[in-house]
Amino acid sequence: MKIRLIFLLLPIVLLISSRVFGADVPYLTGRITDNAQLLSLSVNRSLSDSLQAHEKRTGNQIAVLTIPTLDGESIEDFAVKVFESWKLGQKGKDNGVLIVVVPNDRRMRIEVGYGLEGTLTDLVAGRIIQEVMAPEFKNGDYDGGIADGARAVMNVLEGGELLKGDTNTESVKKSESFTMEGPALSIQERILFGAFIFGIIGLFTAIGILTPGIGWFLYFFLIPFWALFPVVVLGTTGAVYCFFTYLIGFPLTKLFIRKTGWYLKAQEDLRTKGHASIGGISIGSGSSGSSWSSGGSSFSGGGGSSGGGGASGSW
Repeated sequence: MKIRLIFLLLPIVLLISSRVFGADVPYLTGRITDNAQLLSLSVNRSLSDSLQAHEKRTGNQIAVLTIPTLDGESIEDFAVKVFESWKLGQKGKDNGVLIVVVPNDRRMRIEVGYGLEGTLTDLVAGRIIQEVMAPEFKNGDYDGGIADGARAVMNVLEGGELLKGDTNTESVKKSESFTMEGPALSIQERILFGAFIFGIIGLFTAIGILTPGIGWFLYFFLIPFWALFPVVVLGTTGAVYCFFTYLIGFPLTKLFIRKTGWYLKAQEDLRTKGHASIGGISIGSGSSGSSWSSGGSSFSGGGGSSGGGGASGSW
């Protein structure tokens, strides 16, 4: 009798355990939450920009989540739990989509909000998983599988046909030598931050080049500023080019102008009078400093919900 009771209760205990000890809902960090660290930086940035542009065009919110393992929990239950916690899609429209990839479990799912189930049907979501994402994952190409899968979802939601693969991912890989990998800022924000950042460090750079004596102090003082701040506007690769341009351009320019008459006069005035005039600007033997700050952008759900529609798959 006791043995029979144990066998009857065992499935219930296992079900409760999977609910209690299953994977926790990750914190929403952006349109792409890559907790399994599957995506390269360039693809992450490019895809995030594409998802943001799609949301501006259509209002649909698409989020991508990678997590190493679900600790035995079903991907269907986990996807619904994450979808409801993140509240993807607009309230009342329920136009959200969640793409979940679990590499250690070799599972993935496209969870679709109520409002999009008529367009992104279970059948179409299943085709995207099996025809677009799974072949790339089998080859170990997570960049291509996730990016192509997300772009296929966007294409379907915008009225296009389901395509196998996406050339955008390949073009991203080919352009990795110079990409705008900085924070997800609009072109207007990049211009404003660029004017602020380069206006300040550019001013002190010009002072360093034109000023005898203290100019070399400013050269070394500004090195960390040129190494760090341009990343916000130009991204990592662009900032590297900018940094080496500064390292080489500053001394070459200074060596070029040091033999000019006005520079020699300013040098003599600083030595004998303690001050000099360059271009109508009076300079002395003091020094100045500068400070810098920046802001970022955020992403959050709009209050949407999921009805459990979508598709799951493996590779």
